[in-house]
Amino acid sequence: MGKIDWKKELANHFENVRVIELCQAETVAQFDQFCEFIAEPAFESLTDELAQYRIKSEHQKVKGRSIRFSILFPGSKDDQFHYSISLPKNSVELRLRLQIKARRSPKTEYQATDEDFMPGLFPFKVLRMDKDEVVADVVKHYTGFCYTTLTAPD
Repeated sequence: MGKIDWKKELANHFENVRVIELCQAETVAQFDQFCEFIAEPAFESLTDELAQYRIKSEHQKVKGRSIRFSILFPGSKDDQFHYSISLPKNSVELRLRLQIKARRSPKTEYQATDEDFMPGLFPFKVLRMDKDEVVADVVKHYTGFCYTTLTAPD
């Protein structure tokens, strides 16, 4: 049986930890870039468009963690729909999560779903997305929710 070089094992361990931490820091920086250059401009475009229908919306960002777009009920200050993109804790690549929260009226509870953001999108392509792809995804989820609500039996 060969002699175990525990010093080399220990050195390898600390090098691996360093690489993982570097990847995590890089991923957080990439997520912030995604928010600044893709998601926020997308949300701003959608806010302008919704205003034409007298619907207010807003977005808020938690640096390195998540960004959320909220649509209010028509003529109201109450949130109807939330579209939240988040970076899972300790991520080493841009595999983002999407949470949709929506409710039928200001007095009802939110229904929430959690899923992958843009299923099938490779992490390295996230920063190459067009803002209109994000807008289209928000619109798809929002209109789908609205139609479901309008046609659901009570």
